[in-house]
Amino acid sequence: METLTLRPTELDAGKRVDAWLPSQAEGLTRSAAQRLLEEGRVTLNGKPLAKNYKLTGGETLAVSLPDPEPLDALPQDIPLDVVFEDGDVIVVNKPKGLVVHPAPGHPDGTLVNALLCHCGGSLSGVGGALRPGIVHRIDRDTSGLIIAAKNDFAHQALAAQLQDHSLARTYECIAAGGFREDRGTVDAPIGRHPADRKKMAVIPTGRPAVTHWEVLARFPGFTHLRCRLETGRTHQIRVHLAYLGRPILGDPVYGKPAPGLQGQCLHAAGLRFVHPRTGKTVELSCPLPEEFQAQLQRLARRL
Repeated sequence: METLTLRPTELDAGKRVDAWLPSQAEGLTRSAAQRLLEEGRVTLNGKPLAKNYKLTGGETLAVSLPDPEPLDALPQDIPLDVVFEDGDVIVVNKPKGLVVHPAPGHPDGTLVNALLCHCGGSLSGVGGALRPGIVHRIDRDTSGLIIAAKNDFAHQALAAQLQDHSLARTYECIAAGGFREDRGTVDAPIGRHPADRKKMAVIPTGRPAVTHWEVLARFPGFTHLRCRLETGRTHQIRVHLAYLGRPILGDPVYGKPAPGLQGQCLHAAGLRFVHPRTGKTVELSCPLPEEFQAQLQRLARRL
């Protein structure tokens, strides 16, 4: 059971707790928040709160989240753009809009469902019933390369490479804003946003997070960047660029939506890893999606 500690601010004063809670925890709907309150799982100084309790701002609430009910992901015939595949690993060019694994609000239609169908159920079990084969994730509205393991041996080897940073992931993005330098590094810890549980933020108590960036092209008001992850925190590149005051074009969470663009202009363009069985280095890349290229062409016309 997970317990969240939430602290509403003065700006939240007067809001009903059942309406405020969904904005503080990812995947929590208002009906789910009301059930938590009805079950006495939301407390103030140890006393359960009523659904209509109005926040004063500055109080400290404890929310006990129940353990998720066990579910099994099922195979679904969803087309995949396979970039590399053998008996141990599979690398897919994930399209924007595809969720990686089942979660609240996305019980199926995910990459995991597609992999189970494509691989005939031959995926590692390290990630559990809802995340078979999944070694790392990329956001729903981020496109590009993602690797999955077909057996536990491969999964454990790839997970170790994530830990020691030998599994290299390279992204391209369009940032809203200019960069004076040609390259740089953001070394800033990332954790859950203190006021909005659906977001991440650079906070002193966060986990270490390092992003290396370099300029590929400059346009009026925008920059085409290549970013390399040294760590893999949730929304890392999106959070770090927003922290610099240069959010990714179209990012609806850390920047602002862009007309005609679904989600952020962020693409996992490169992947390098040591094959768990052969020991050989595998280096893969995939082209920018058409939507991304179209944005670059529009920006180039402004020069």
